[in-house]
Amino acid sequence: MSRPDAAGRRRVGSPCVSVCLLDGNDVCVGCFRTAAEITDWVMLDDEARRQVIASTRERMRVAGVLFE
Repeated sequence: MSRPDAAGRRRVGSPCVSVCLLDGNDVCVGCFRTAAEITDWVMLDDEARRQVIASTRERMRVAGVLFE
């Protein structure tokens, strides 16, 4: 769930799906974020969060779990 920022705007929410397990490449099998992206998430601004989500979507495509 996203929370409002200091100006009252909604923040980009976490893509976590509560299936937290890192694979051999340090990528979560649930949300497809790297361990570093998960750790840094709370410090990222919305633009950086959108970039992380774009990266996760690409990892999902490569893994064959996202079809667009």
